[in-house]
Amino acid sequence: MTLLTIIGARPQIIKAAAISRAITAWNLSNSADCQIREVLLHTGQHYDDNMSGAFFNELGIPQPDINLHVGSGTHGVQTARMVEGIERVLLNGHFDGMILYGDTNSTLAGAVAAAKMHVPVFHVEAGLRSFNMSMPEEQNRIVCDHLSSILFAPTQTAVNNLRREGLNDSPAYFANGNRRHVVLSGDVMYDNSMYFAALAERESTILQDLEVPRGGFMLGTIHRDSNTDSQERLTSIVRALLCVVEEYRQTLVLPLHPRTRKMLPQTLPAELYRQLTIHPLIKLTDPASFFDIIMLERYASLVLTDSGGVQKEAFFYGTPSVILRPETEWVEIVEAGAGILADADEERIMEACRILAGRSVTFPPLFGDGRAAEHILTTIINYMK
Repeated sequence: MTLLTIIGARPQIIKAAAISRAITAWNLSNSADCQIREVLLHTGQHYDDNMSGAFFNELGIPQPDINLHVGSGTHGVQTARMVEGIERVLLNGHFDGMILYGDTNSTLAGAVAAAKMHVPVFHVEAGLRSFNMSMPEEQNRIVCDHLSSILFAPTQTAVNNLRREGLNDSPAYFANGNRRHVVLSGDVMYDNSMYFAALAERESTILQDLEVPRGGFMLGTIHRDSNTDSQERLTSIVRALLCVVEEYRQTLVLPLHPRTRKMLPQTLPAELYRQLTIHPLIKLTDPASFFDIIMLERYASLVLTDSGGVQKEAFFYGTPSVILRPETEWVEIVEAGAGILADADEERIMEACRILAGRSVTFPPLFGDGRAAEHILTTIINYMK
């Protein structure tokens, strides 16, 4: 069996590592006629080494077999280039299925190309919904879910979302005659958090390099264009960050996504940008490596983020989060009281920090048993029989 895995952004590289480990384990324990071949295709959606390439070495997974090098562009241009490139690969080889992750333009392009070529699509992290249709990610994940043969939902909430949309008992069928399957698989990122935590402890020196004590600093991440490209929203967030460090007298580590680094001086009022860059308790850094971000998430006293992945990984490591968005796909975190939605509102951000600092926060086991990748691979194998 040959599977084509599509990646294009940093989170997808990380998620793919879990499935790649499961494939390696399968091949080691099965005979030559039962081997699984994985072909890794990188669309080139993220092309900065700190955001993409370096991760392959750090995570111990092979370099991509194919790289489309699509680079940046508008959503339409970038996605069209990806669809064209992925279709060309499908035409020139035989693939029994395609594995897609998350909700990026790479995910959308892979789903469209595979569906047109009658290649089964297996969507890992299916069923997530923010219910905000202005988000490109929401558009991408919904289209991908509707084109997928197997929907691997990481949580029961995701399963419930798919059921409400009728995807679990849809009369639709695919070119091979099979109907859609909805599977509660658990979260591959929880697999990774367990697997890589010990490696990060050994390999990362980020806490020493930044001179921050375990449990005595905060972590912030801002990357969504709805925040970085809006003067009103970005100004409110940065003002809140300045107030937070003053109130709690803890260092704030702020790794800057390339978009954020570019937009900060363009979007913020000049004086506010100056205050951010010279504040002695704020450390602006380059994007953190995977091992470094694990250490930062694990040992921060609090995370302030607009990233779905970061808020979830913080939950894995027992760190509460203030979510700088009006909604989240990971509603379980909010329902458990481990995260608070504050949007880009200065007062709400401050209040959320005070609430989380003043109460005992629990982190129930919501994301599986750490064997999601194994479950996903077994389900695909059984589907293809």
